[in-house]
Amino acid sequence: MDSNPAVRIAHTCDLTPAELARVRDLLDAAFEGNFDDDWDHALGGMHALVLDPYGRPIAHGSVVQRRVQHADRSYRAGYVEAVAVHTLYRREGLGHRVTAALERIVDAAYDFGALSASDEGAALYTARGWQLWPGRLAAFGPAGTVPLPEEEGSTYVRPAAGRPLPDPGHPLHFDWRDGDVL
Repeated sequence: MDSNPAVRIAHTCDLTPAELARVRDLLDAAFEGNFDDDWDHALGGMHALVLDPYGRPIAHGSVVQRRVQHADRSYRAGYVEAVAVHTLYRREGLGHRVTAALERIVDAAYDFGALSASDEGAALYTARGWQLWPGRLAAFGPAGTVPLPEEEGSTYVRPAAGRPLPDPGHPLHFDWRDGDVL
């Protein structure tokens, strides 16, 4: 395989149903078949893909817009989703390359970046300068504000293009979605 395959950037609407199915297969394999609730969260934004010579995705990540209320302001956050690398291609820098492409999108289009990292994925993000959010987290649910203490300790943020991060003295309130809110 090419030692430095290109990272393809595409909006969900520019991926064919077959391409989306192959991405979904990669994510199901990477997350051991446990990606049902999160698949919808990865759609509707920009995707960064690395393909093998046969056009199959071997690395993927997406960034979608989330509305985040903080103190007296509503922010447009670029929320990173579905970052995965095929098991045969791990430790080759593909996760870094996909994340760099997503960070470029965050820098150009959002107030800051946010994501929820697994224990295994956290090292990638901290190595790239993402910071563990030290403040409280909540979401605006159908019946009102829902505290998210279980997400504290796994939610990371990154300033976009030199903009300041929100003050951790006030909680981040994310928009609601089905499945995992963060």
